[in-house]
Amino acid sequence: MFKAHIAEFGLILIAMIWGSGFVGTQLALDGGLTPLQLLTLRFFIGSILINLIFFKQIKENINKEIIKKGTILGFFLFIAFTVQTIGILYTTPSKNAFITAANVVIVPFIGFFVYKRKLDKIGIISSIMTLIGIGILSLEADLSINIGDFLTLICAFGFAFHIFFTSEFASKYNPIALTGIQFTVAFILSLVCQLFMGEMQIDTQVNGYLGALYLGIFSTTIAFLLQTICQKMVDGTKTAIILSTEAVFGTLFSVLILKEIVTVKMLIGSAIIFTSIIMAETKLSFIKKKDVYVEDMCSAIVKESENEL
Repeated sequence: MFKAHIAEFGLILIAMIWGSGFVGTQLALDGGLTPLQLLTLRFFIGSILINLIFFKQIKENINKEIIKKGTILGFFLFIAFTVQTIGILYTTPSKNAFITAANVVIVPFIGFFVYKRKLDKIGIISSIMTLIGIGILSLEADLSINIGDFLTLICAFGFAFHIFFTSEFASKYNPIALTGIQFTVAFILSLVCQLFMGEMQIDTQVNGYLGALYLGIFSTTIAFLLQTICQKMVDGTKTAIILSTEAVFGTLFSVLILKEIVTVKMLIGSAIIFTSIIMAETKLSFIKKKDVYVEDMCSAIVKESENEL
């Protein structure tokens, strides 16, 4: 029980780290780094640390097939982070956080279109709620959408594909080896694009490098290690609820550190998206369990009354 509580605290810490990552990205970009330079530095740090820490395990599990799967994951990881990082240039960290978090609602639809897997009612309802929440959060008075919010929505699809294929591949291949490969692939793709765009000369302030270091060490490496350890001791429903608070922490840190102004419109849209995420991740199983508990209690009371009579 004590270990489970420690693990739950660890998951809260992960959500805080990921939430603060949106602020770290903003600080790095404000410091002078371009999105591609930031991604190259982030994935360079993450790939070096993961491959060094788990060198023996990765070496034992490396083969052509796992390299192919890791490359697929690295491609979607690169696309998602690239679009997200560019998007944050044109929107706020809090909106970026909540729209990105909508990826969990998209995942079941990928399963439906790719493998014809059935969609449940809660999944469909949560998807509709997410669209409403994003509309409230992003649409302007003339029903146009900010380019930053639109790019972040594309990023949510990128992360959804990444999550979907991760769940498909992780059950067949060593997850740590997959992670080491995908971080390396994302780094190479970032570096190639940076070369192609002629952005090899880095002209940034100290906070640019600090932001990149924070993302590479904490949001990428440490968060992954903590997640691997903590998820072994906490059930899926609790894990989903705790990690989904990443968007809440993203908004909180944006307000406290970046002095972002939160409007009523943003609060309503964010609340709807957050509720839809909880519904999609948990399928409201915690309510069902409560109903079963109440029914059992009522049955026990009725039986006790009958015995007394």
